[in-house]
Amino acid sequence: MSAFRGSAAPTQSWNHFRFAIKDGVATLTFDRPQRLNALTFEVYADLRDLLTELPQRNDVRVLVITGTGRGFSSGGDVNEIIGELQTMDPRDLLAFTRMTGTVTQRMRDCPVPIIASVNGVAAGAGAVIALAADLRILAASATFSFLFTKVGLSGGDMGAAYLLPRLIGLGRASELLLLGEPVTAQRALAIGLANDVVEDSELAAQTSGLATRLARGPALAYAATKMLISKQLEMSLGAALELDSMTQALLMKSADHTEFYAAFREGREAKWSGR
Repeated sequence: MSAFRGSAAPTQSWNHFRFAIKDGVATLTFDRPQRLNALTFEVYADLRDLLTELPQRNDVRVLVITGTGRGFSSGGDVNEIIGELQTMDPRDLLAFTRMTGTVTQRMRDCPVPIIASVNGVAAGAGAVIALAADLRILAASATFSFLFTKVGLSGGDMGAAYLLPRLIGLGRASELLLLGEPVTAQRALAIGLANDVVEDSELAAQTSGLATRLARGPALAYAATKMLISKQLEMSLGAALELDSMTQALLMKSADHTEFYAAFREGREAKWSGR
């Protein structure tokens, strides 16, 4: 990604989830299976910081987010977060809600494609993290629940009211955010919330196949495409076309586009460098 770094090296280990990199694929695994991978203050903070670092790394070309056990993530831990929030003053509460929102913002701004491999329950903030990914592969047993109103809070948490209508439409998003009822994997697929649903036993292999395909592809083109998808949501057609034109003109001078043409003329597969 970026060629420019300051003094600090990338963080070598993360204490509040598992993180590993292999062949350009980074895998972030929520690892509190006994609590359905409920999120703590520390998990949120590590997510925020990892997503800040990721664009500065040269060894990551795709990020997979998944969970262990029966849950992707059941959202904020009732005991460790919600109970503690009851004691905070408005300044600290705002700092917390801004931190959670920063996770969503940095997922959308990150040039690396992000796959949510939803292995089970994705509820509350866990559902929004999956929503903020670029692609969602669900196990057949997985469910989504945007259950914020069920705990007396706004259904528009962490950008859900911005992202969900753009993905599945205003009517269905209103239903999911107002009522907070569980959405099965098959219904998620039918309404466009999931890109694919596979048998539970096949989830890891299907996710790995997609992640490997992205990691071996033209990373610069993927990053530009993700940027255009995010930025053009609020643009006029004229502004979007101008941004398309400028982006495409730059990519026409990229090493990957040159490699495509050479490979085409030589009758071989392109070897993408991500430059």
